Amino acid sequence: MGAVLTRLGRFCFRRRWLVLAAWALLVASGAVASGPVFAGLQGGGGSQRFESIQGMDIVGDNARYGSRLVVLVDDVRIPDPRVRSAIIAATADVARLRNVARAVDPYAGAGAGLLATDGRAGLVVVDLVRDLPRADRDAAVTAATARLRRLVGEVPGGATVKAGGPSLLDREVNEQVQRDTEHAEVVSLPITLVVMVLIFGGFLAAGLPLLGALASVAGALVCLLGFSTFLTLDPNTVPVVTLLGLGICIDYTLLIVSRFREERAGGLDVPAAIERTAATAGRTITFSALTVAVCLAGLFVFDDPTFRAIGAAGTAVVVVALLAGLTLTPALLAVVGGRIPVRRALAPDVGFFSRLAAGVQRRPWPVALGLAALLVAAGTPLLSARVQNGQADLLPETMESAQVARNVAVRFPGAGVDPVSVVAETSPARLDAYVTGLEGVVPAGDVAAVGRTQPLGERYATVDVTPTGTSQGDAAQRLVQALRDNRPGDFHTWVTGEAAVLVDFKAEILGKLPWAFGLVALASFVLLFLMTGSVLVPLKALVMNTVSLGATFGALVWVFQEGNLEGLLGFTSPGAIETWVPVLVFAFAFGLSMDYEVFLISRIKELYDAGHDNDSAVRLGLQRSGRIITSAALLIVIVFAGFAAGRMLGIKEMGFALATAVVVDATLVRCLLVPATMTLLGDLNWWAPAPLRRLHARVGLREEPPAAVALREPVAAAPGG
Repeated sequence: MGAVLTRLGRFCFRRRWLVLAAWALLVASGAVASGPVFAGLQGGGGSQRFESIQGMDIVGDNARYGSRLVVLVDDVRIPDPRVRSAIIAATADVARLRNVARAVDPYAGAGAGLLATDGRAGLVVVDLVRDLPRADRDAAVTAATARLRRLVGEVPGGATVKAGGPSLLDREVNEQVQRDTEHAEVVSLPITLVVMVLIFGGFLAAGLPLLGALASVAGALVCLLGFSTFLTLDPNTVPVVTLLGLGICIDYTLLIVSRFREERAGGLDVPAAIERTAATAGRTITFSALTVAVCLAGLFVFDDPTFRAIGAAGTAVVVVALLAGLTLTPALLAVVGGRIPVRRALAPDVGFFSRLAAGVQRRPWPVALGLAALLVAAGTPLLSARVQNGQADLLPETMESAQVARNVAVRFPGAGVDPVSVVAETSPARLDAYVTGLEGVVPAGDVAAVGRTQPLGERYATVDVTPTGTSQGDAAQRLVQALRDNRPGDFHTWVTGEAAVLVDFKAEILGKLPWAFGLVALASFVLLFLMTGSVLVPLKALVMNTVSLGATFGALVWVFQEGNLEGLLGFTSPGAIETWVPVLVFAFAFGLSMDYEVFLISRIKELYDAGHDNDSAVRLGLQRSGRIITSAALLIVIVFAGFAAGRMLGIKEMGFALATAVVVDATLVRCLLVPATMTLLGDLNWWAPAPLRRLHARVGLREEPPAAVALREPVAAAPGG
């Protein structure tokens, strides 16, 4: 590998303009791809193996109508004949529009639930023709909305008209996701540049990680456009993958530039420094990227298409970030590397981090036990965690479609709670008899109302059972389970609805998460063993990462479920966490933790192999890598905080959780817990059974340092100690 990476570094130096031209083309392609990517986002359904999704598909396949538009006509006197006449006339105009299948005014049909209980608002429901192309559907929604908005001037005394429904909700979510992503980049990248100037002491070196990050985002968009041809991309996919690409690329480029400056300070000229950097730091980031990709591969264990799409796109983005570190950054260094200052590039062997490690080594037991107890205590809120699928209360209050959904839930009879639907392959009469027979079997306290059985196409029938409480509350989930536990014996049923989707999704997570964790843990163990030749170092890393993740999840629950820091972070707690967030935080945070583990352990192992005793290797390893790890963590926290400042609550949760995970890992774990535990283990850190030692001797991955810097003497103070 070292020889291959050396040749790659040499190629990037000699063909630097060709490499830069290729990356410029990729960046331009990313700019072009961004429009179709954001326009094509749509809320993905769950796995086709979920009963709830199968039931929804049956309903959709047999529905008489396509997309639905819901328009709220508010601040009017609904009983007023003039108001009534204006709304009915506008609804009739909408019904005559192209691709509109039907339009229902608030006054049509008794008990339709389209009149607000306060008498001050009504709903106009517009159903479109089925199976419309996206362009025709959007045109019909736009035309219907425009006609109904004219009611503002037609209703006596004026009116407030707001449009919502699934189509507009998807459109607004996509637009908000794009705004959040762009805002995060605009806010975080300039701050990142300022911090990197302070780290490197100059704009040239500081600008390279920023250029790499932008190229990584462009590559991410190109990858997403490719994946969109055969995968449904959820609106959360773009910011999540962009967040990962920015963070990982900044980490890798920072390591490459830092090692280049170190090699230059050791006396190498630019071409030799690039080659040596590619062979050493290039090997480290290759190993790190492989580790992060393995962690993301855990998402493929789940049947949910969103997880698999993010896993595939995330893995591709990690590859893009790695390629940027191995090719773009060396090519940029070939152009400007001679003008990058190298003074103070080498950290002295005695400094802040070595003194910190020495202090920990004097009291390793109290530090290890105290930090372990602190992290476990921080994770206790996780025991009371609740999850829910996204609803209107998770969307920004400024979104018009979300305002409509909230009004419908609060002000209209029977619309506040989504029903649990039973879809049956039978006649309405037989389904009605089955539902009637459930009295006394299904807990009466969990049922608020039972709707009328309706035919569904030629083969099916359906009935809605409205639970007490909320749409995804405990009563709704118990009702789903009761209906599934008491099925008819002579025909097939599917129990679906929001609560059923949540029940299926939770079962999927609880059932597959141990397998995902096992896959990630095994692969991470193997990779760390290949790097270190040790059995205990990988085991210790897995235990510490698990405890650290527990603390991260505890903070996530404490803030977003329990509502702490609402004012500071700008959100209103729904009393639960988005269902997909813990799974993605697990995969991403575990990968980032292993990333920093590789950065630190590679240096410690390098020194131990060079002849230092275990404790000295730990002190010097932390001293020589501590500044890079801390700097990388600070930069990635800035990026994640930019996403935590967004409006979409799920992305806010994700950004906050990952920022917390990085802070905990880079400070408490890497700077304190790792030195303490490695001191306690001593030379046992590097133990492995004889067969595994022989295996590592044949296939292990080693990074041999240049003699000039392996056992060097202090030369100059580095920024930060």
